[in-house]
Amino acid sequence: MNLFAQNIKSKDNYTYQVREEEGDLNNDGKMDRITVKMDTVNETRPLKLQIFLSQPNGKKLTLAVSSTKIIEPQYPVENQGKFNGYQIPSFFIEKGILTMWSEIEGGNITYDFKYRNGNFELIKVKKLTNNATKGYIDENTIFTETNFNLISGLRTETDELSGSKKILNKRKKTVLIRPLPKIQDFKFSDKKLY
Repeated sequence: MNLFAQNIKSKDNYTYQVREEEGDLNNDGKMDRITVKMDTVNETRPLKLQIFLSQPNGKKLTLAVSSTKIIEPQYPVENQGKFNGYQIPSFFIEKGILTMWSEIEGGNITYDFKYRNGNFELIKVKKLTNNATKGYIDENTIFTETNFNLISGLRTETDELSGSKKILNKRKKTVLIRPLPKIQDFKFSDKKLY
C-alpha cells in the first residue's frame, strides 16, 4: 500500500480591509500604519490587526505585529452563527500611542498601547459601564468609570448616578502587572481582566 501526504498550505483569506490608521508609533517622525482586515471566507468573520512600522531608510513599511486574537470574530463559534452584537473596534494613533476603542456589554473599553523595547505594551485601560437592565438609561442608572494605569499599577473605579456629577463611590487599589501585556499576546477576552 502506498500512502501520499499532501502538503496543503493554508491560504490567508484576510482580504477585506475594515480599518486603516496612520501616525507615528515608533517616534521616528515617519508615518506608520495599522490595518484591520476581515476573513470573508470563514463563516465566523475573524479579524486581523496588523501594525506596519517605518524603517530607517524611509522607503518601506515593515510588518511588526500581526494578531488574530485581539479582536473578537463577528460571528463567534460560541454564538452558534449569531452576530456578536458589537462594532468592529476603532483604532487611533496620537502622540505615539495606539488606542483601541471597543464596545463591551453595558459600555465601552479603551486600551492604550505604547511602542517600547521593540514591543507594543498595554499601558492604560479605561472602561465605562452602566447597570441599565431594561435596555435604556434612566435616572437610576449608575455609571462606573474604571481607569487603570498599568505603568503605575493604580486602578480607580468611580460610580456616578445618571445625570449627576456627584460621586457615589470611589475605589482605588494598586495592581502591578509585570511584564506589561504585549499586543501580540492580548486576547479580546482579556477585557474581563481589567
